Amino acid sequence: MTNAMAAGAGALHFRFRVDDGDPRDRLDKLVVHLLDRAGHAASRAAVQRWIAAGRVLVDGEPARASVAVRASALVEVRPEEPSPSPTAAEPDVAIPVVYEDEHLLVIDKPAGLVVHPARGHASGTLVNGLLALPGFALAPADPRDPMGHVRPGIVHRLDRGTSGLLVVAKDEPTREALKDRFARHAIEREYAAIVAGEARDATYDTLHGRHPTDRLRFTSWIRGGAGAPGSGAGAPGSRVAAPRRAVTHVRVLERLGDAATVVACSLETGRTHQIRVHLAERGRTPVLGDPLYGKPPKKPAVRAIAEELGRQALHARVLGFIHPATQKPVRWESALPADMRKALDQLRALATRSSI
Repeated sequence: MTNAMAAGAGALHFRFRVDDGDPRDRLDKLVVHLLDRAGHAASRAAVQRWIAAGRVLVDGEPARASVAVRASALVEVRPEEPSPSPTAAEPDVAIPVVYEDEHLLVIDKPAGLVVHPARGHASGTLVNGLLALPGFALAPADPRDPMGHVRPGIVHRLDRGTSGLLVVAKDEPTREALKDRFARHAIEREYAAIVAGEARDATYDTLHGRHPTDRLRFTSWIRGGAGAPGSGAGAPGSRVAAPRRAVTHVRVLERLGDAATVVACSLETGRTHQIRVHLAERGRTPVLGDPLYGKPPKKPAVRAIAEELGRQALHARVLGFIHPATQKPVRWESALPADMRKALDQLRALATRSSI
């Protein structure tokens, strides 16, 4: 059982019933795990502060961070409200806007631009640039989105190394309406990718969750899922917190010999790293240049192209939805950026030489 509710003015109150499979050797580890499962990320250091302040109860009583917790225990967590963000407006951050009205704007994000401040990226992000624009400002903490005050208007994200279309809300009603559309999968999203190897048309419908041993990665190899370990597959698997369904449709656009393929990937769901995971784990054709899920291509010429590209060859090329204010359909398309076009031209030339 997981229950999260607003407790008073703006505070969150989580209630969890501990399962046999949860990590129960230490309370602080358990709380981090339970909050992650509920979609509320917290560091272990932060959880230890909350425990010391009496904001974590086990069966109604305070407990030490090091205490072991029995199965079926009721754990209650009242996270501290986030401190005011130090995020500063940075007018020098270039924001390529392709559409703007009084309610929202659509950005063609370049590869390398981080969407919002995070560990290791306190400045120079898209949010820093947004704060320098009229109509954007840091908002107070919102119990519906505890970290929303540090990413004003952001309703979805693209990885740092992924380029393409991103919508940003300019007011609260638009933000909540767009979040609802994303939650209901009522957004048209299509990506173009250059992958290593010979891809095929496919639909990947799997579970998706955080990797059990590498916190930077996600995986579709979830125990109990289709094709997961225990059902005959040979990939590593373990119990992963909060697995969710992920569906990606892959369509071949162009074959580049046996070295690479250009594909279009349309999403029914939008999990973190979903396309990258599905192409690498299920298609066995990782995105070219993917530093997390791919490997250096075996062919030296292809490897050199990937190294020159310097990022995963993934671009969000289509974005469409019903506009929250006008209730009319809107849709944008973005051409491949110059670095992916160059890599594609090089791969085409390589494929032509190999066929002679």
